[in-house]
Amino acid sequence: MTNKNELEKTIHELREMETMKKELEAEIEALKDTLKAALNEAHTEEMIIGTSIVRFTTVTSNRFDSTAFKKTYAELYKAFTKQTTSRRFTIS
Repeated sequence: MTNKNELEKTIHELREMETMKKELEAEIEALKDTLKAALNEAHTEEMIIGTSIVRFTTVTSNRFDSTAFKKTYAELYKAFTKQTTSRRFTIS
């Protein structure tokens, strides 16, 4: 069994990496936003830049509105709802 000091070190390392991940995700989003702004400024959905093709396209999809269905057909919604079990990992 791993001792508590090792586990505490693991928790600390995990928290540091999660912070780094959030910072990297923010930087990635900022870079994407720069490219999206360039496409919007050029009034285009696609641009060839060097060896890359950058696209910012509109995508239309159809999604099932379960909230509206539940309000309108509550009994039918219950009949087709199934309970699932999962495990949640948290550190606080």
